[in-house]
Amino acid sequence: MPAHNEEERIALSVDNVQTALDALGFDYEIVVVDDGSRDGTRAKALGAARNPRVKVVGYGPNLGKGYALRYGFAHTVGDLVAFLDSDGDISPRQIGAYVAATEDGDIVIASKWHPKSHTQTPIIRKFLSLGFNIIVGILTGLKLRDTQSGMKAFRREVLEKILPRLSMKRFAFDVELLTVANQEGFRIVEYPIDIKMDGPAKLGPLVKMLWSMFIEILGITYRLRLLKQYREE
Repeated sequence: MPAHNEEERIALSVDNVQTALDALGFDYEIVVVDDGSRDGTRAKALGAARNPRVKVVGYGPNLGKGYALRYGFAHTVGDLVAFLDSDGDISPRQIGAYVAATEDGDIVIASKWHPKSHTQTPIIRKFLSLGFNIIVGILTGLKLRDTQSGMKAFRREVLEKILPRLSMKRFAFDVELLTVANQEGFRIVEYPIDIKMDGPAKLGPLVKMLWSMFIEILGITYRLRLLKQYREE
């Protein structure tokens, strides 16, 4: 669970994940990564941990979600690894279904556009998400409807093989990860998700973020198609 300045929500998110995983009845660990927060995120996460299965790790500077996920993975030991945003928009009760779905794929990713998904998001977010994923498909060749939703599950060997070859630390990390996984022939399954984003979307910050992601995706495309950088030696 990557977290940056989530002081108001992280304790509830950690508690909800623990409750959901306890109900599943299998062994688990939770790794919360404090991505250079300037508030009380780390202290609140530590306070919410009810058992030693919860690890709270982090570092000083804010280095981006992609870096946080790689850092968190280095602190895991399980055969299956799930990425979950810490903002609480996605209920952790869905983790069990994603873990089970790894029987059908090496990677299981949430898709807001899956016909069985239930999403409550501002219309502007849906519009920008659709346009973004069209651009991603054109530039990278990924035939996926959604790369950015905050729930993904992996077989451990996938991440062990792919993560060392990635360059992105921030916005386009998910795109780069899935692009390399697709090139390597790993099976990627899109899975329904229930997601609720509260509050109005602010167009300015969204456009700024998408522009940054677009620049990063151009870099991914350059490395993929011209430098052939992602090919395994």
